[in-house]
Amino acid sequence: MTEHHLLLAAAFKSERSASRKLAARSGISEEQALRATLEQRAGAHGLAHLLDQRAALAALETARLAARDARRALARSATTVRHDGPPSAWRAWFDGSAHPNPGRCGIGALLTGPDAQKIEISRPAGYGNSSEAEYLALIAVLEAAVAIGAHGVSVHGDSRVVIDDVNGLDAAGAPSLRAYRTRAQALLARIDGACVRWLPRHKNQAADALSQRAVAAFGPADMA
Repeated sequence: MTEHHLLLAAAFKSERSASRKLAARSGISEEQALRATLEQRAGAHGLAHLLDQRAALAALETARLAARDARRALARSATTVRHDGPPSAWRAWFDGSAHPNPGRCGIGALLTGPDAQKIEISRPAGYGNSSEAEYLALIAVLEAAVAIGAHGVSVHGDSRVVIDDVNGLDAAGAPSLRAYRTRAQALLARIDGACVRWLPRHKNQAADALSQRAVAAFGPADMA
């Protein structure tokens, strides 16, 4: 680093501004003006002492920013674990749509495995409300997991209604969803270590796109 760059790095914004004005006023070079400005600021302690002080301040600021970034990364990691749960070899996402609500239902789901397995589900699911569509999507991806022999599957959806219902006590479940809950819980019982977790909608875009595609593909036969 040249001396001029060293002085620029050490100078505060106000000092750089003052040195530019000094250069314009006196006709000396900007480097000379910056040195003169910093020497005046250093006073009796000398320019070298000022540069050492500024280097120490820069090091402290770098350390502060690094610590801040580490805290933010830790917070993001904690949020991810809270939403996604611990890492799992098998992971699944599901979503269901009803247009209007109630109306034509489409389900979408994605199942991925440790050896690059990938199963996509996107199909019409008759007529019903959004919670029924969500449950049918969950059932569909659990059936796929059972069929392929998956275990320890971490299943994710953005429907609080369905997630709370399938994970809750039968007595507290919604009566209108009882049949769906029974099917889903029976499938979960066949998958060792399976769990169903909620995640924000913006993290469930793949399953949502599959369910929307299913609704768009609705035909007359699907309405029967």
